[in-house]
Amino acid sequence: MKALADCRLYAFVDTAYLHGRKPVEIAHQLCDGGADLIQLRAKQSAPDEIRRLAEIILPITRAAGVGLVINDHPEIARALGADLCHLGQEDFFEAGHKHVNEVRLESRGMRIGLSTHAPAQAERARAAGADYIAIGPVFATPTKPGRPGVTLDYVRWAATHLHVPWFAIGGITLQNLDGVLAAGARRICVVSAILNASDVTVACRQFKERLLSAR
Repeated sequence: MKALADCRLYAFVDTAYLHGRKPVEIAHQLCDGGADLIQLRAKQSAPDEIRRLAEIILPITRAAGVGLVINDHPEIARALGADLCHLGQEDFFEAGHKHVNEVRLESRGMRIGLSTHAPAQAERARAAGADYIAIGPVFATPTKPGRPGVTLDYVRWAATHLHVPWFAIGGITLQNLDGVLAAGARRICVVSAILNASDVTVACRQFKERLLSAR
C-alpha cells in the first residue's frame, strides 16, 4: 500500500450498510473506485465473524495495493498481519493505553489510527504516537448516533496544527465536500455517501477525483 501521507480516500466495508450485498463484492468495488484505505467495520459482529470477514477481504485489498484497516480489534489485525488498526478514544485511552506501541506489540509494521473529536484529543493522540488521526465527526451522521458534529472549525485547526496524516470523517458528501476541502482537509473518510450510492465504484471515483483536484 502507499504511504499514509499519500492516501486521500478512506472507505469502508461497514456491515451496517451492506444492504444485502456481500462484503467481498463491496471490497472489490471500493478498490476499483480508487479507495486508498478500506476499513472493515462490523460493530454488531462477534470477533470470530470479524476475523472471517477480514480473512476474505485482505487478499482483495493486498492485490489492489490498498491498505486494510481493522476497526476495534488489534488482536485480529495482529493475527492476520493487517496493514492498520483503528481505535476510538474508549478503546485506547479509556482502556488505559498511553502509546500505540502497547497495542502494536510485536507487529511493528502495523500502523495505528485514533479517533479524535477535539483539539486536545488530537494532541494526545499525536503524543501517543498515532500513525494517523481521524478528525470528526465533521457533520452529524447516523454512523455516530448522538454525537454532534465537530464542525469545520476543528478541520481548520487540524490543517494548521497537525503534521501527521489526518482524515476528516463524518457526514461528508459530494455536496458538502467543497467546504471540507476549503477548510484544509486533503484526506477524508466516507461511509454512507459511498455505501448508500447506487454504484459504489462510481461514487468512489467521484470522491477521489475531487480530492486529487484539490489545491
